[in-house]
Amino acid sequence: MSGRAWEFGDNISTDLIAPGRYFHLRSNLPELTKHVLEDARPEFASQVKPGDFIAAGENFGLGSSREHAPRIIKLAGVRVVMAKSFARIFFRNCINIGLPVVICDTRMIDDGDGVEVDLERGEVRNTTKNLQIEFTPLPEIMTKILRDGGLVEHIKKHGGFKLE
Repeated sequence: MSGRAWEFGDNISTDLIAPGRYFHLRSNLPELTKHVLEDARPEFASQVKPGDFIAAGENFGLGSSREHAPRIIKLAGVRVVMAKSFARIFFRNCINIGLPVVICDTRMIDDGDGVEVDLERGEVRNTTKNLQIEFTPLPEIMTKILRDGGLVEHIKKHGGFKLE
């Protein structure tokens, strides 16, 4: 996977991702997507391209557990969200909807840098700076869920989970 990086700082909340004043659009995700991250970077929604990446700091996705936040990031065309750390519920919501998330040191990724991500090998390559960043790959079950397009599609394909 390769694309362009959009740099964000620390503590990007779900309210910055999906502004609460557009709550009335929650049943119209394409329209809500037009406002994704506009309070953090007003130009993001209109300039993000399919295949782009988010490179953020600490605690990305903190705040309420709005499932709309990762959904509209994915609908905007973002291929992977990379951050130094994620809020726990946001991280899991991303996996559940099929949006890959990578925990890595994003300090070597600047706005506009070309980026390639190999989820299975645990590598982020900054092609602009010719740098490689390693990360711990996701557990196999999360990789399978992502490959299937999210948790709902995974369950449709493989059936329910068995607890033993």
